[in-house]
Amino acid sequence: MAQTHHHDHAHDRDDHAGHSHGPGGHVHAPTSFGKAFAIGITLNTIFVVVEAVYGYASGSMALVADAGHNLSDVLGLIAAWTAAVLAKRAATPRYTYGLKGSSILAALFNAVFLLVAVGAIAWEAVLRLFNPEPVTEITVIVVATIGIVINGITALMFASGRNSDLNIRGAYLHMVADAAVSVGVVIAAVIIMFTGWLWIDAVTSLVICVLIVWGTWSLLRDSTAMSLAAVPRGIDPVAVRAYLEKCPGVAQMHDLHIWPMSTTEVALTCHLVIPSGAPGDAYLMDIAERLKRDFSIEHATIQIETDPNSACALAPEHVI
Repeated sequence: MAQTHHHDHAHDRDDHAGHSHGPGGHVHAPTSFGKAFAIGITLNTIFVVVEAVYGYASGSMALVADAGHNLSDVLGLIAAWTAAVLAKRAATPRYTYGLKGSSILAALFNAVFLLVAVGAIAWEAVLRLFNPEPVTEITVIVVATIGIVINGITALMFASGRNSDLNIRGAYLHMVADAAVSVGVVIAAVIIMFTGWLWIDAVTSLVICVLIVWGTWSLLRDSTAMSLAAVPRGIDPVAVRAYLEKCPGVAQMHDLHIWPMSTTEVALTCHLVIPSGAPGDAYLMDIAERLKRDFSIEHATIQIETDPNSACALAPEHVI
């Protein structure tokens, strides 16, 4: 029984060029969004303060709700940026993958925090629905319009990475949702201005909550799955298994595991039974390159076994 490990370092060259693969995807995107995070956090922090102040001053619950959502986005951006920095830390004897998994935790935190914020916003909106109060429509329209511009600019800065990194996708979706929500706030204020229907403000807040939940659900689902080491979306484990089983000389294959090391990197381990003997480094390098090219799996560890009759403790399907 022989064990071998191969980690294709070709992606290191890609990193120097400013590109990387996302889990289960072949889309290239800039790996560093430091400037985007800094600008997005600064603009949105300033806007949260302005929006909250004018929301309370104008009596608009919709504006206050949007401020609360923007605050959660600021915290989410901070968490995502922190995780992106930590993910670049070198491995240690205890943290053998470094802190790459922190990006998954940040995405999960972002999703959970948003849902908690939605609960608070919805509660306030329901209270306001039964006790509507006058709003200063012009103030609401002006502040919300500023929000459309700020969130739109921030979303554009994250657009190029939305298909390659769960954290970046989360930031992008939240900024787009914020811009759309601000449009809704403007529409509500205009309707109130011409009809006097004060309940429209509270209803708009509840619609905002629905939009946030809808936009956050995929982030929560994917980050939860990643935290449980599920095969990343976009990678077909059946196809990976079929490829490995058809490799030259392979009689059996077992103990296949595919999991995300971070929101941008995927690892694989498996046992290949090759009765003809250990195939050599070139054979393993070719498999690793194919896994990277065809499935975006960059970190492959393959154990070679040469006796089909030997009892590998991990061979049974029910053994993990």
